[in-house]
Amino acid sequence: MVGLIGKKIGMTQVFDDAGSLIPVTILKVEPNLVVARRTPERDGYSAVVLGATPQKESRMTKPVLGQFKDGMAPRSDLFEFRDFDQECEVGDELGLDILKDVGFVDVTGTSKGKGFQGVMKRHNFGGGRKTHGSKFHRANGSTGMAAYPSKVIKGTKMAGRMGGEKSTVLSLQVVKVDPESQVILVRGAVPGRANAVVRIRPAVKRPMYG
Repeated sequence: MVGLIGKKIGMTQVFDDAGSLIPVTILKVEPNLVVARRTPERDGYSAVVLGATPQKESRMTKPVLGQFKDGMAPRSDLFEFRDFDQECEVGDELGLDILKDVGFVDVTGTSKGKGFQGVMKRHNFGGGRKTHGSKFHRANGSTGMAAYPSKVIKGTKMAGRMGGEKSTVLSLQVVKVDPESQVILVRGAVPGRANAVVRIRPAVKRPMYG
């Protein structure tokens, strides 16, 4: 299955042929450089390592620079795509052409960090009564049992750090692919802030084309 690295530019809206308004997310996909290939004979699996954003050598560590062959411009945001269907060699550049006929895509990114949040915002708890004197408005309530096992069970919904995690949105409809402008428009929201790095792959739960 193919895949590309891009950046989330932001959201806008377009109109389809019937005049219906469609909310879309704009994803910028500059040419991805094939940095390395993983082979079953050498690595035990098949994959392709892609790099997206050109980067100065002075801003990269020597171990990272060692991944690039002589004459290859360094790239940041390196990601590995397993079982890559597209025929390519190290040093090739891949663009949006490989996604121009794809109908639905899965987009993976890092969700916005919200910091430490309470249970009402983090887990959508309803809270207590809003009346005067209740003394229970936004608290989480009881978290453990008095009898066995007399402890807080792992995974109990409580206050804590929210967001800033890897998140994948499945089966986003591709509204438009513009290889010349290096943008792809997908219907719906994509995790992450503006200019956040995302990975785009054909949807695993939808037909690849159509």
